[in-house]
Amino acid sequence: MRFTSSLEEVADPIWDAILEHPMVEELGAGTLDEEPFRYWVEQDYVYLIDYARVFAQGATKAPDLERMGTFAELLNSTINTEMDLHREYAAEFGISEGELETTEPSPTTRAYTDFLVRTATTGTFGDLVAALLPCMWGFNETGKRLAEAGLPNDDRYAAWIEMYAGGEFTELTMWCMELMDDIAGNKSEVERDRYQDLFRTSGRYEYHFWDAAWRQEEWSV
Repeated sequence: MRFTSSLEEVADPIWDAILEHPMVEELGAGTLDEEPFRYWVEQDYVYLIDYARVFAQGATKAPDLERMGTFAELLNSTINTEMDLHREYAAEFGISEGELETTEPSPTTRAYTDFLVRTATTGTFGDLVAALLPCMWGFNETGKRLAEAGLPNDDRYAAWIEMYAGGEFTELTMWCMELMDDIAGNKSEVERDRYQDLFRTSGRYEYHFWDAAWRQEEWSV
């Protein structure tokens, strides 16, 4: 059995919880107020910076040239393409580039990105992929399920759904799942259990990233 198939029993309750969260439900219906989504866009920009650092570590730790090249391409794409697109998308909500650049990470964003960067830095290549996978898998699953229910009338939210449900992001998700399966194929049960624990932690942070945006979480002191 593919390792990612065994991860489904960990993943499915998390994806269900995300889809049932009021922020995601309202996003899918096109009724979500702008403020929590503006917050999400700003925090996601901060997240992408450390996401790129994880790709850089992936290129460093990759066991062969092909995978090294793929992670280098993802690093380049994130910094030079995705972040530009994020700035353009943010502008549709009236968020300037200056506001994005000065966004303070929320407690949840800080905790999630610190977890990812620490895992990528101190862990194995397999640990890095296990921690990275829920971001791709979770957004792809969320996008596809929302798309199946029908796109909202709000073009900005419809564009978000179409991006994460689309073929390009689905292909990226499948690549990461196949990479995880390949890495885990010859590993011990101890290592596979560690991958599962890392995957679960990142998946939980994916849920809390949505919840923090819904609450517009701030530092209390």
